[in-house]
Amino acid sequence: MATKHEDDKDQGASKSSTRSRGRWRQLIPRSVLGITAVLLAFSIGASLSGLVLYTYYEYRTENSEKKIASYIDGFDQRFETASETIDNEKQNAQAAVQKELDPLRQFQAEGGTLASLVQKVSPSIFSVQTLDDKGAPSVGSAFVVESNEREAVLVTSYTTVRASTAAPGPDILVVKGNDRLKARLDNWVEDRDLAVLTIARGNVPKLNFVAPDQQPRVGERTFGASGLGAAGASVTQGFVSDVSQGSMQHDAPIGLSFQGGPLINSNGDVTGVASIAYAPFGFPSGGGISFAVPIRTTCDKLLRCPPGNNSVAGVGAR
Repeated sequence: MATKHEDDKDQGASKSSTRSRGRWRQLIPRSVLGITAVLLAFSIGASLSGLVLYTYYEYRTENSEKKIASYIDGFDQRFETASETIDNEKQNAQAAVQKELDPLRQFQAEGGTLASLVQKVSPSIFSVQTLDDKGAPSVGSAFVVESNEREAVLVTSYTTVRASTAAPGPDILVVKGNDRLKARLDNWVEDRDLAVLTIARGNVPKLNFVAPDQQPRVGERTFGASGLGAAGASVTQGFVSDVSQGSMQHDAPIGLSFQGGPLINSNGDVTGVASIAYAPFGFPSGGGISFAVPIRTTCDKLLRCPPGNNSVAGVGAR
């Protein structure tokens, strides 16, 4: 049999359950209009959420497009700047490499350089054949410094033709291949080991003198040329070791066949006249070092040279 207390407890629980069901009934619409209103509320909420999300998406998309547009707008300029920077770096690197290679080039000329010089000087350089004071063969070289339609003027070594300075003297022949031409001795300067010859052949190519502002400097390459050689000439090379007003010291090998021949630079311009006897300081060449007569010295007493010009004015000696 239930007690009064238990009855009161059951009644309280029943009332609490009744109140809870009442609240839910209040939340649930009881008509179509109510249901429609609830659905509309949910739809509006969903629409607002979608609108917020879409607005955020549009914001991010617009920012991304602006960044892309900004990058594209400046890309051409940046690309051009980068290309110029790369080109400049490339040129700087090439210049640095060339600078490092310059000392190596000073040690030895390439075979192509020597062949090119032989080809350039060959038409203008001859072998000289005569006799010395004792009747023994005397040889050397001579090179054309001026020519017209009738004759050509050549410079050679006084040492080679010394016997012909006294009358009667031996004939002097200038030889190129099978051609053997008799030369006339026009003038000479003994202490400079220089002489001038003339041959009766016109329009012979001449060698130009080095320009006054391009005189050889210490450490530069120099080349000695001879009229003997299968190609019509031969070339040796060395370096300039000293330059003064009256002499040029060098170590290019100079044998008998080279004396009187030209010393030339890499462009084929004459810088001096090779000699094995020239002694400007009172002592002969030796130890692989030779003295050459600067080409402009020929203008002092031998040839007519316009000031500042790199050729001889007219045919004939002074």
